[in-house]
Amino acid sequence: MKKNTLISALLTTVIGASLALTSCGEYQKILKSGTIDEKLAYAQKAFDEKRYVQASTLLSDIVTVLKGTQKAEDALYLLGLSYYENKDYPNASVCFKQYYARYPNGKYTELARFYCGYGYYLDSPDPQLDQSDTMHAIEELQGFLDYFPQSERVTIAQNAIFELQDKLTLKELQSAQLYYNLGNFMNQNNYESAIVVAKNAIKTYPYSKYKEELEMLILKSRYQEARESVDERKADRYRTVLDEYYSFINNYPDGPNREEADRIARIAGNYVKD
Repeated sequence: MKKNTLISALLTTVIGASLALTSCGEYQKILKSGTIDEKLAYAQKAFDEKRYVQASTLLSDIVTVLKGTQKAEDALYLLGLSYYENKDYPNASVCFKQYYARYPNGKYTELARFYCGYGYYLDSPDPQLDQSDTMHAIEELQGFLDYFPQSERVTIAQNAIFELQDKLTLKELQSAQLYYNLGNFMNQNNYESAIVVAKNAIKTYPYSKYKEELEMLILKSRYQEARESVDERKADRYRTVLDEYYSFINNYPDGPNREEADRIARIAGNYVKD
């Protein structure tokens, strides 16, 4: 029984390899000398069989030639899908954007707008890196929502936008934290810079999940600013700390930072006599 199973497995492997070689040979022939129609038909076949590199190679070879013909719309959209399925999201998004710009009322326009934005979303890098693709993703997904508010993909697009906005907020939080850690290094008031960055982030992304952390960082920065001030400025700055504290506990009375916030308020209270 085991022997028969082994023979069957070997036969399957050999047959699969033979088919792959045959397919590869056919592809090379079509690529080198096939007509436009043959390349388009084979590209569709390759896509259906999940050979996305072959599909995109053939389509990129003919999509410009097809421009202005009845087959151009299908070819351009299929090229975008081939890149997308192969996880080449930058090229996919470019193709989908070309598609909906060229065919604003095309049969694939809704999908092209969605996949354009979602491709940028999938390619969005870690927060510490350049966030250009994140901004592109938000822009494209918002455009999709504006044009197709009744689409079945609305929830997916909205959730992606929220996630992307949180990523941008986290980047700002990390930047503010860096200023906070620098403190008065080189006689620069980096606490004030931390406050400015954090406040701008809250203003831009008021519903971010990082809002409490940003507000706590503002309170801590105010406290450190007061703590490291000259004596004649301490009282005024500690009053500002208390103002920030009351605002913070009003928003997050039972938050995880309440204990630290209370500690800061007790210290500030020792310097404020009124």
